[in-house]
Amino acid sequence: MRCYNSDMSSEVDATRIPELQQVVSSALAEARSAGASAADADASVQKGLSVTVRMGEVETIEYHRDRGMAVTVYFGHRKGSASTADLRPEAVSQTVTKACAIARHTASDECAGLADPDTMAREFPDLDLDHPWGIEPEQAIEIARECEAAGRALDARLTNSEGASLSTHRGVRVFGNTHGFLAGFPSTSHSLSCALLAQSGSDMQRDHWYSVARSATDLLGAAAVGRQAGRRALARLGARRLGTRRAPVLFSPEMARGLHAHFIGAIRGASQYRRASFLLDAAGQQVYAPFLQLQERPHLPRALASGNFDAEGVATRDRELVHDGVLDGYVLGSYSARKLGLATTGNAGGVHNLLVSATGASHDFATLLSNMGAGLYVTELMGQGVNGVTGDYSRGASGFWVENGAIAYPVHEITIAGNLREMLRNIVAVGTDVDIQGAIRCGSLVVEGMTIAGE
Repeated sequence: MRCYNSDMSSEVDATRIPELQQVVSSALAEARSAGASAADADASVQKGLSVTVRMGEVETIEYHRDRGMAVTVYFGHRKGSASTADLRPEAVSQTVTKACAIARHTASDECAGLADPDTMAREFPDLDLDHPWGIEPEQAIEIARECEAAGRALDARLTNSEGASLSTHRGVRVFGNTHGFLAGFPSTSHSLSCALLAQSGSDMQRDHWYSVARSATDLLGAAAVGRQAGRRALARLGARRLGTRRAPVLFSPEMARGLHAHFIGAIRGASQYRRASFLLDAAGQQVYAPFLQLQERPHLPRALASGNFDAEGVATRDRELVHDGVLDGYVLGSYSARKLGLATTGNAGGVHNLLVSATGASHDFATLLSNMGAGLYVTELMGQGVNGVTGDYSRGASGFWVENGAIAYPVHEITIAGNLREMLRNIVAVGTDVDIQGAIRCGSLVVEGMTIAGE
């Protein structure tokens, strides 16, 4: 058993915000004194507990405790950054000095600088992101044991386990800049997962399940997570290979999220100004099937990607990113926006709760299978065969073959291929089985006419 233990006595909660505000304010004042024309700083403290149990035995107990500050300074359009894990005044001062030294030796970039002052967040509604879980290691171990045991008890063919893990994390972050912006908030995240192995003769298959939430009360029960991991592993026994063919592909919600993430990567400002995107200059164009809507909702209570401001202090806002399949605009921070001659969209650091929905083409899972008739249901993807510049897509996959609108048998050792630009436009249906456990909230989706390579 490995155990990493550090002092957990100091609270990590909203009471730390004034202390972190002082750290950030000191860093900004130091930067100004050193001659910087502008600066921003981000300070945080966080702690967590993680336990892993395998075959009923404790494998790891890990305490995590981190603190740190990062500062970026600008001398005109020259930029320098430095960071430290030491929040004492002398360490903060030294870090600012290093950032200033770097800035004085970098080339000037006319797009470098803070986000514009009028874009800063000024309202900070409570997004209900802080739900500490005062769980002791012994309790965490028992929950992980219960999770694994419930899964293994499903069937004698569940012969082995990669373990069950529980983790809880709480942090406080404060961000400020020389526009006068200074704000911070506490937040939590908790997760429970289990991975099991099923065996029948020489056939061995692995699968897993998980739950993640801001509040422990929103997690799936330990037994439910374990049993779902067990059911998924058992369902993969007897997997076959397929012959090469073209067929519709149904992506599970977890796999569908990846397709939408590739889309977001293609419309990020950096991909656009570097001319390295399969959706280059696509604003105003049809990029999805005409019934698809993608909406950004940054202020959903308890959501995993909610926030009142982005990584630059810019106010987040509701946004219709894709309407009836047409791209409204890009995902931009201030630097990429300036490179493109546009305005920041408050997405420095990523998207905030992207909701995927369909107008008139949303169905439950059974209906998706029935309407598909025959095709591939993908529950796992492997490899990195995605070219963000051309959109070419080729990944290893496993899942289930569907016949006559029902799952027929498990399949593995196959490859699915297509082009992302065509795949997004060839989505024919979206599921109501929305997975909310991430920054992109989406259900299953069906893509017409993909190439499936097998035997």
